[in-house]
Amino acid sequence: MFKTIQNALKTPDVRKRLLYTLVLIILFRLGCYITVPGVNTILLNEAMTSTNGLSGFIDIISGGAFSRFSIFAMSISPYITASIVVQLLAMVIPSLERLVKEGGEEGKRVMNKYTKIVTIVLALVEAIGIYLSYRSSGIFINPGWLTGILIVASLVAGTSLLMWLGEQISNKGIGNGISIIIFIGIISGLPSGITTIWNLIFTSSEFSTTGLITALGIIIGAIILVAGVVFVQQAERRVPVQYSKKVVGRKMVGAQNTHIPLKLAMAGVMPVIFASSFMTFPAMIISMFVSDASKLTGFWSGVYKFSMATSSSSVGWGYSLTNAIVYLLLIIGFTYFYTYATFNPAEVSNNIKKNGGFIPGIRAGKPTTEYLSSVISKLTLFGGVFLAVIAILPMLLRFTNLNISFGGTSILIVVCVALETVQQLESLLVMRHYKGFLE
Repeated sequence: MFKTIQNALKTPDVRKRLLYTLVLIILFRLGCYITVPGVNTILLNEAMTSTNGLSGFIDIISGGAFSRFSIFAMSISPYITASIVVQLLAMVIPSLERLVKEGGEEGKRVMNKYTKIVTIVLALVEAIGIYLSYRSSGIFINPGWLTGILIVASLVAGTSLLMWLGEQISNKGIGNGISIIIFIGIISGLPSGITTIWNLIFTSSEFSTTGLITALGIIIGAIILVAGVVFVQQAERRVPVQYSKKVVGRKMVGAQNTHIPLKLAMAGVMPVIFASSFMTFPAMIISMFVSDASKLTGFWSGVYKFSMATSSSSVGWGYSLTNAIVYLLLIIGFTYFYTYATFNPAEVSNNIKKNGGFIPGIRAGKPTTEYLSSVISKLTLFGGVFLAVIAILPMLLRFTNLNISFGGTSILIVVCVALETVQQLESLLVMRHYKGFLE
């Protein structure tokens, strides 16, 4: 990886892309410190001393912008939700499905346009919800409908600007722009994590042996977790495929042996993000209509506590255990859903058959489809359980004496984005190498 970065810095075209990406990242980080107009910053610091379960994940991916109530407070989360909604609609609505499969570049452009429209709508709804949720906290100067319009417009404009920055990084920079923004937002919290570990070792300016052992355990555990994520993301099951001889024009093309690479985690981190959004959605809706949800009683109190248990340990073991079980099942279910949405065994089987290929020991046609479905099912089960364990691990650590922010989802996102960016850098270097060779 370090050699790839070194070679990239030596290549003028790639170096320009890297510098362009760096400039946009700096703009993103500067925007995280621009507070929305109409907010009392003194009262804001008191109200945001502890980030609740609903805003915790948003604050992590926004690089602390939510706790500062900056113009980037909502980060790129509306765009993520909009992408999921549009993908789901494309599987249900035939016209959108044809647009995705047969539209080509024009189809991608139209789908991107629909995603942007849905993003603005969701951002508007979320901004209104944030304003209503925090209006009673007293952090707004002269709260009223004019202030509300100003704050909502600022938050929606911030999300739109982030969406534009993401597009510019994807087109003129390095990596996927949206993923890079999330990546930078997460790793911006790394210094505070290092400070927390340092405070474990040196308690009240005194060396603590117990704190040192705890810190070493945390560091070793994080390294093992990162290594496990890298292994699962890079691991693949190679299904062998043989193609028989055939006549192409006037030539006889010989038999060819190849394989189909099947990833252990085809769906990536999306099942975790979608399951997390699904679990916290009831609490978000309740908070929009109830000023103090903690005073609820009866059925709605149970729903609120169950939803909050995803990222809060103050609701009790019962709600947390039930929430963890449902969360695990949702992650596994969404992993299957996304995997089969991106990989169709029947379609792959038909393509192999049309090109005169077959899997050794498996007959072409329906047996091949059943074989691929069986392999995908086993791989997806392993990948889904792995994602669920990584996501549930922070929920279990909250009931220990370790007062440290430990996000399995954050590690998943960081590792996946880093691997994807390095792979794109390598492909750009290879293209540049061949281009220079041909010239």
